[in-house]
Formats: sequence, structure tokens, C-alpha cells
Amino acid sequence: MPQNTGAPTHMSYFVTGGTGFIGRFLIEKLAERGETIHALVRESSVDKLDAIRERCGVDETQLVAVVGDLSQPRLGLDDGQVAELRGQVDHLFHLAAIYDLKADAERQRIANVDGTQHMVELAHAIGAGVVHHVSSIAAAGDFRGWFREDMLDEATGLKDPYYRTKHESEKLVREECQRPWRIYRPGIVLGHSRTGEMDKVDGPYYVFPLLKRLRHAMPGWLPLIGLEGRRMNMVPVDYVAEAMDHIAHLDATWNGKAFHLTQAKPKSAGEIMNAFARVAGAPEFGIRVDPAVFELIPPAVKTGLGSLPPVKRIVNTTMDSLGIPKQLLTYMSNPTKFDMTNTNAALEGTGIEAPDVEDYADRVWDYWARNLDPVLFLDKSLEGAVKGKRIMITGASSGIGEAAAMQVAEAGGTVLLVARSADKLELLKTRLEEMGGTAFVHPCDLTDGEDIQRMVEEVIAEHGGVDVLVNNAGRSIRRSIKLSYDRFHDFERTMQLNYFGSLRLILGFLPGMRERKFGHIINISSIGCQTNVPRFSAYVASKSALDAFSRCAATEIIDDNCHITTIYMPLVRTPMIAPTKMYDAFPAITPDEAGEMITTAIIQRPKRVATGLGNTAMVGHAVAPKLMDAILNTGYHLFPDSTAAKKGEDAVTDVTPAKPEEEASSEGLAFAYLLRGVHW
Repeated sequence: MPQNTGAPTHMSYFVTGGTGFIGRFLIEKLAERGETIHALVRESSVDKLDAIRERCGVDETQLVAVVGDLSQPRLGLDDGQVAELRGQVDHLFHLAAIYDLKADAERQRIANVDGTQHMVELAHAIGAGVVHHVSSIAAAGDFRGWFREDMLDEATGLKDPYYRTKHESEKLVREECQRPWRIYRPGIVLGHSRTGEMDKVDGPYYVFPLLKRLRHAMPGWLPLIGLEGRRMNMVPVDYVAEAMDHIAHLDATWNGKAFHLTQAKPKSAGEIMNAFARVAGAPEFGIRVDPAVFELIPPAVKTGLGSLPPVKRIVNTTMDSLGIPKQLLTYMSNPTKFDMTNTNAALEGTGIEAPDVEDYADRVWDYWARNLDPVLFLDKSLEGAVKGKRIMITGASSGIGEAAAMQVAEAGGTVLLVARSADKLELLKTRLEEMGGTAFVHPCDLTDGEDIQRMVEEVIAEHGGVDVLVNNAGRSIRRSIKLSYDRFHDFERTMQLNYFGSLRLILGFLPGMRERKFGHIINISSIGCQTNVPRFSAYVASKSALDAFSRCAATEIIDDNCHITTIYMPLVRTPMIAPTKMYDAFPAITPDEAGEMITTAIIQRPKRVATGLGNTAMVGHAVAPKLMDAILNTGYHLFPDSTAAKKGEDAVTDVTPAKPEEEASSEGLAFAYLLRGVHW
């Protein structure tokens, strides 16, 4: 094998894309040789070299900024710059390119193809010793079988802009570059194998948020169903830089060759997903479907199905909701295998080889979680969520609504206060304004359809609509069925306020939200809708009706950036629960804590907010409904009807002392604390 002949006494390098991801690590390797490095940068990026100089421990005389432009002939260098470099550059490394799954085709052509053309022009003008062009395994397209390092024209399936532009730029070097050249085709480049360092979210990193969501949504032991996918060649950036540095300094017999910087035994997409799932603490894909199954389907059928609008819409919506570019599916299904004959010969005896992804997945994940997770860059403050927004809160005169209104106003939101009592709302408005907040009073009887219509029109005329609607006002009735046989109006009244009142507000304000392409509806439901507790059939039925409407409506309005959140509120110590005297001894959250659940929902806009107990109850009803009935029946017998319920009273202002028959037993209190948050 030809040996490294050693570096000349005064070697000089010219690097494009030096401030990019691979470029930084390559410059670090070149700097260790102690020779001059000229780095092409735009005027706006000159400062970026300072950080690289500090990283490499060099000064401006060793790492020299050359101001230019990739999109201009000769990379934008004028005659004077060209004259200074002529005959002085032993190695020209061309790394500048766009690798971004979201970049449009025109941008990729300008950077990847035109930029390479301009690099070749400069190489000729300055008489570069050897041109080192960084291509990609993408230049092979979707070639089936083994793709050798001496192959290029055999590439197939170059419809993807990145595949096509990398293929064309490499072909341009092979056919038009009159200087000696070497071409490097890295696989998909991941972070540093020892530090995990990466500069941006791209490629496989797009699936990391999905793994994070799975970690929070499901237990780690639960096996999932996924796709096996093809073999994916993933290599860490330090391997790419080290291999390029070594191969570049081999003797001239290596000129005119290409080198696949890939893995000897790449893993499948499913295996790679599981490697990252393990370090992320997410459930693994225990059942992975072999893509060969889909090859049994005739191409014409697959093409036809894929072109159907419903299918395309489902795929697009799913990928968009996960933040995953559709192009990633192309890379996961690529059938090409890459021969490494030249690379293995060039690196023989050096110890430079691509490690298995499993060996450094933990470092890659950790670096992403600490530095690149998109959540880190979101404004997660209440101020950021409500500033400049109009937030309507119903039932704002006391309890949960009052607490939420104070928190929103303090954060800078414009609060529209709605309740029947104008006097109480005016008092709250004064308090909010004394805090420096902005509030408006809109009294309304939410059981009266005509009054709701009046208020909706009033708000639209005065404020232009609502950005966030919090349907908090509600009526709760705790009464067993045996006391309700002659009280059908209990069911009518809960429906009138809890369902129809909220529904009229949604239908009134939703058209404006959809037109403005922003809206958030927050419905305050109850943990009772998850637990199905006894004595609350009227209340839970009305809240469940709103839940069902919201689930259906949400699927229609998501395209307009409008969302519906349901909060399954646990027991809250408010005037609403005052008639049930035994609740005085029950564990319950405060109105301020309930208000924080609402403001957190405003920030995060989740599908639903619930307690762990509520979610567990939902699962219990799904998998063991009779057992849940037995548990709830125990609660029915432990907790009696309230005195107010027996008397047929409804008013929440009832504050009569607790009667002996209404007091919960010690067993009942233990049951209540065990199932904390449930209203019995």
C-alpha cells in the first residue's frame, strides 16, 4: 500500500465551509499540522472564525479569513486575492454545501452545484495542488445493490433535490476539474462520538422529539410496532474529519479516487431507532415490519395509493405534527449498500474506523437534549403566551376563574371577565388594574342563549374577538339517582350551562379564530368524566357532552392552528362544593393551583390535562370495567347524600352546619385520601 510521504515544509490549505459542522472538525485536524489554513467566509461570518481559532489554539496568521461568496464566480474572490493564493494552496477542501431536509431545491442547487462550479474555477485560477471534494453517499441515489467507489453514472432515483445536487456536483468535479482531485462520500453524519457535539437538528435528529414524547406517554417496557427500514449508514463527525485528514495527505497515487466514509456493518433504521430509544428511556420497537413486505405490492398499486389525496393528507399531517420532514422516509428506505475498498486500503493500520451507533448513542442523545431540543428554544413563559392576546374567562367572579384571571392579567394578557354578577366582576377588574393588568367586564347569563349572543357580538365589536376562550363556568349537582327520579330539571340545568352555554361561546368565537389562523379553547371538565363516580350523573353527563363535541371539532380546526384543550379538574375547594359538608375534610387543591393548570394549558396547548389518578381510572374502565364498578360502588356506600341534596337544595351558598348523617366515616376519609382529587 502506498505510504504517507509526509507534509511539505510550507504546506497551505484552502477550506470552504470551514465554519460548518464537518469543516470545524477538519480545520481542527489540519491546525494540528501547524500550517496555514485559508478559510472562505462571508462578510457576515468572519466572527465565527474567532471561536474556531480559540477552539484550535491558533491565531489569525495560521487560520486566515478569506472573504468571498459561494454563489459568485471564483467564489467571489477578486483578482488581488487570487494572485495572493496562486501557487500557494497545496490542498483545497470543498465542504461548503447545504444539507438540510427542509431546504428547497433552488437553494440546494445554488449552494451544491453552482458553488462547486465556482470552486473549480478558483482551483484552476490559483493552481491548487489537490482538490478534495466532499460529496455524499446521496450521490448514488436509490441504486439497488452494491455501489462501488468508482461508480457514479450508475446512480438511479435522483428525484430528491439533495440526492440530485450532490450527484451533479460530484460529476462536475470528475469531468471539469483539471487539477488532481479526491472525492469523499460520507454517510449520514451524526454528532461527535466522544462528546455528542452537533450543530443543528437534521437527519435522524428529527425523530428525537418523537422518542421524547413516547418516553413521557408510555412505560419503557411496552413494546411498540414500527418499521425495520433499510440499512442506514451513520457515522460520527470526528470519524469523517479524521479519515479525510489522513487520506488527503497520502501520496499522489490516491488522486482520482472516491472514498466511502461509511460503516462496514450499518444497522437498520429500526435498530438505530431502538438504540436511541434505549438511551432516551423510551419504549423500544419490539415488532418491526420488514420493508420487503411492501415490495410484494406492485409498484403501480403503491404509486396509485400514495397519490390518493386522503392518503397523502394523512401522511403529511402525521409527519408535520411530529415535526419530521417527509424526505426522511426516503433515507430510511434507501436500498443502496456501499463498497469501501478504497477507504479500507487508505485507512489500513491507522485505527480510524466508524464506530457502531450503539457505542455513542448516549452521548448524541445527551447533547441533543441539553443543546438542540426544540423545546429549549420555546418561550415557555405565561407572559410570552398571553402578551397581546385576548383571553376570555367565564365564571370569573370567584374560585378557579378568578384565580386564573389574576394570573393571566399579571402576565400581561388582556382578560375579558364573564359571569352573571356585574358587581363582582367590576371589583375583580379594579383589583387586576391595581396590579397593572388589563381587564374588561362583560356580564352574561350563560344559561340564556339570547344573552350569550348579545355578549358575543359585544366582544367582537369592542375587542375584535377572542384568542383564548376558557370555558370555566359550570354547575355541579351531587345527588344520587334515587333522589333524582322526579328531578329531570337537574339534568336540563347542567346541560344548559355546562354544555349548551359553552357550545354557544365556541360557535360564536371560533369563526374569528379560524379566520385569524390562531385560537385556543380550554374547557374545564372534571375528573368525574374519567372516574365516572356515583351521584354525579347529571354533572358528568353534561361535561362529557362537551368533551365529545371537542374531540370531534378538534379534528376539523387543526388546519387553522386552532386547538382545544380539556382539563379534567380534580376536586377544588371553591364555593361550588360548599353544600357538601363532608368535603371540608377531603383533600382538594386550591383555586390558585387550579388556575395554574389553566395557565399551563395556555402555554403548552396540550390535547388534555389530567391527573395520574384520572388517567389510571380511564385505563381501569377500559380493561376492567366491572372491577371499577365494584370500587365505585364502595364509594357510593361510604359517602352519603348531602343534606342539601336530600332537601332538594341547589344553591352553592348553603352553609348550614354539617349534619351527623353527612359526616364521612373514618373509612370514608381513608378512601378519599387514597383516591385523592376524586369528588364522591
